[in-house]
Parts: sequence; C-alpha cells; structure tokens
Amino acid sequence: MNQFFQAWQKRKEALQSKGLDQHSNKSMESVLDVSLTINVEENIQLIQAQFGKCDDLVVRRFQTKSKAQAAIVFIDGMVDRNVISDFIIRYMTTPDITYQDPATNELDLTDKLRQIVRNILSGCAVLIIDGCQNAYLNNTRGWDRRSVEEPQTESVVRGPRDGFCETLCVNAALIRFRLKDPNLRVRHMVVGERTQTDIYVMYIDGIAYPPMVEEVIARIESVHLDSVLESGYIEQMIQDRRWSPFPQIQNTERPDKVVANLLEGKIGILVDGTPFGLIAPAVFSQFYQSPEDYYERFYIATLIRFIRIISISIALLLPSLYIAFSSFHPEMIPSRLVIAMAAGRSTVPFPSLIEALFMELAIEILREASVRLPGPIGPTIGIVGALVVGEAAVTAGLVSPVMVIIVAVTTIGSFASPSYSAAIAIRMLRFPVMILAGMFGLYGIMLFLIVILIHLSSLKSFGVPYMSPLSPLNLNGMKDLFLRAPHHLMKRRPMMFHVQDKIRIREEDNPK
Repeated sequence: MNQFFQAWQKRKEALQSKGLDQHSNKSMESVLDVSLTINVEENIQLIQAQFGKCDDLVVRRFQTKSKAQAAIVFIDGMVDRNVISDFIIRYMTTPDITYQDPATNELDLTDKLRQIVRNILSGCAVLIIDGCQNAYLNNTRGWDRRSVEEPQTESVVRGPRDGFCETLCVNAALIRFRLKDPNLRVRHMVVGERTQTDIYVMYIDGIAYPPMVEEVIARIESVHLDSVLESGYIEQMIQDRRWSPFPQIQNTERPDKVVANLLEGKIGILVDGTPFGLIAPAVFSQFYQSPEDYYERFYIATLIRFIRIISISIALLLPSLYIAFSSFHPEMIPSRLVIAMAAGRSTVPFPSLIEALFMELAIEILREASVRLPGPIGPTIGIVGALVVGEAAVTAGLVSPVMVIIVAVTTIGSFASPSYSAAIAIRMLRFPVMILAGMFGLYGIMLFLIVILIHLSSLKSFGVPYMSPLSPLNLNGMKDLFLRAPHHLMKRRPMMFHVQDKIRIREEDNPK
C-alpha cells in the first residue's frame, strides 16, 4: 500500500510542477485560463490533462487535404457521430481549405481552454488544426432524449397534451411555439460549479416588472452549489421563506401554463435536465387553479374551483373535526349519529386521536409505496392495500367504520388539488391540526387556523403578498380568485405583479 501511495504522490508532484494537478482547484483554474498554441499535439495534451484518465473522451486525428495535421475532440455518446464523419471530417479531408474555412454552419471560434472544455462537456465537437491557434467549436449535440409527451402530474380533460421534457432548448421552443412575441426575452445562466447546468430565465419585456426580473436573476446568480440536478434545487434556494411548508414558487410540466403566467407579468425559469419549469412569483390562489379553467366556459370553471376548495378543506380539516366532535363536543352531533358512532367505537381500545393518527399513517405509507412500485402494480397495490388494511382494522376492532370513511374521504380530497407541492403541504399540516384537535377540541382547530392565516398573510414571493388579491384587497384580481369571470370582463392584468402593460383586452380588439 505504501508503494502505491508513493507512486501517486510522485505523479501528483509532477502534475503540480506543470500546473496540471487534477486534485487542486487553484491549479485547475490557472490552467483553464490559458490559451491554445499553434501546435495541435500540445493543444490535445492540454485538453486531455483537464479530463485525466477519461475513456469516453475521443480524439480523432486526421490529415487535411492540404497536409495539415488536425484533430477533433468530443465526448462519446453526447454527439452525433454522423455529423462529425459526414460534415466535418469529410469536408476537411476532401477539398483544400484554409484555416478560416468553417467546418459546419453552426460554430464558434475560441482559443480559451476554459471555453473549449465547457463546450466539450456540453456536447460540442472541438476541431483543432495545426498552425491555427483558434479551435472550432462545432454544435454536434446528438445524445438520446425523451420526446415530448403528455404531462404526468398535471393532466387535463381539455387542453394541450404536450409537456416539457429534459432538454432545455426543446422546452424553450415549446414556449416560443405558443408565444410568438418578439418581446419575449430569454436570459441564459449557468449554475452549479461542477454540473454547469444551463438555465433560462424567460419574461416578456413591456409586461414584466423590471425590478422583479432583476431580483430573480440576482437570486439565481447568488446560488453557489456544486450541483444543480433539478429545478427543485433552484426553487429551494431562491424562495423568500425557506422554512415555510407552503410553496412560494410554482413548478409545472405544462408549457401552456408557463405562457399564461408570462402574459400576466410573471417570470419563467427553465432548468436543463428536468421537465419541471418554475413560475415566479407565486400566490396562494394559483395552486388550486388549473389551465383548463380558462379553456372551459366560466360557470363550469367556477363550479370546479369551488369543488377544489371544498376538497382541500376536507383534506386538511375532516379528521381533526371528527376528533374534536367525538372527543370534546358530542352534543353538537345529531343523537342518531352519536349512537351509531358510539356503537362503532365500542370495541376500539384507543382514543379517537390515536385511531386517526394510525389510519392516516397507514394511508400515507400505502400511498408512498404505490408511488415507488412499478407503474402497472402501484395503483393496484394502493387500492387493494387500503381496502384490506381498512377491513382488517375494523374486523380486529382497532378502528371504527366511521374512521375508515373519514380517512378515505380525506385521501380522495387531497387528490383533487391540481398542484402536487400544494397537496404535500396540506398532507403535512393535517397531522399537527389533528394533535391540536385531540388536545383542545374545536379551540385547537381555530388556534391552528389563526396561526396558519397569520403565516400566510406574512408570506411574500419576490415582494408580492402571498394572499393577493385577497390581502391586500384587489378588486380587479378578485375576478379570477374564487370565481372565474368571463374572458371579456378580465380586461386588465392582475395588478399585484406590478405589470407595465396593464391592459389585456382593448376595446378596439373586442368588438361587440
């Protein structure tokens, strides 16, 4: 073992003497700042030194027709080899060329090693010619990618069926396809010291509030992580209150939803490598709204919204109300129902709080297990498991039949939320309100609701109050809060986002 360590130490000292130590960030930074030479072999060694022993780094040497030594460097699996063979190497070896001749119609020139390494890792092929200090950065990206498919977490009855994929340029194109506005601005950023993840910040110039745009960009620039593997990294780092259970930035798989929010003055954030984009700022009301609310007639959308609000209230409060009424306030329940509940609980050895916590925990375990199981098996296990556990628990006398009904209705109500992140917050808060109801009855539930309302009223998302337009009151925004007013009545954009262009429907564009 000592011999291996001594050999490694000697190699490290040799690399440090050349400024190529792969284990020293400072030496790597100094090497990356150097420029190429006119010698092709020296340039290849510089590039290979940055990647070390990397077997998927391909270096193809060849000789041009003019007898100049050349090489093309790329990462195997990240490029289209047909483009390299047919459009670069064939072009370089067939006609006589000068050093200024382009190999493809989509390239850049640079002599900076840092930029060359960055482009190789992004799927470009770097062409180096002997006697030329500049390298050609050819766009030959061609890795396998998932095609555009229907969103899995935000399905709609009526609306577009295409969703984001893991490729950043494809996601941006899906937005451009719907928003053919030259004022749509795209700001490119790179976050992650090691992953070097590409990020697009998108907004509409002339609608979005410029200080808000700059605040979003400044917060993203302040993120100093070594890796950004999903948009959730960015969401957690740039939100206002990181300890709040409520999401302050909305995530979505739907490009039509991003476009609709851009038109309201919000900002979209797309992260390479994930099908989930971000929308900022976010207010509480938009988490129970769905894109199809605007595709259906207004009275249908209003009815569905009320159903969602009722479902969210049931998912949060129904078990705690059962605990409070059965333990502290039985006089508020009709006498026949009290007798039926007492008969069902006659064999249950636990108080209603323990009974409810046991059933809720069992349902959460079944739900999580059904998500992790393979697709065809997961839903089946979830449904069968819930039926078997519920029936077995009632038969064994561990829970009452009424509690099984309460938990089932609560679980169904949580599924009605269009936003998965908002539904998670409701599921988390269900447990503390149950404990307060078991300790103080209805007084505990009211105390919990007061604390939650105070917390929601204090939240802000990039300077926008989280409970807008309800608090502070904005009558124009109330048209799209609980009700969904007809499109011809929503002439102005929501004012809580400080939009520049306030008019959405102009009179001359809306003839009667």
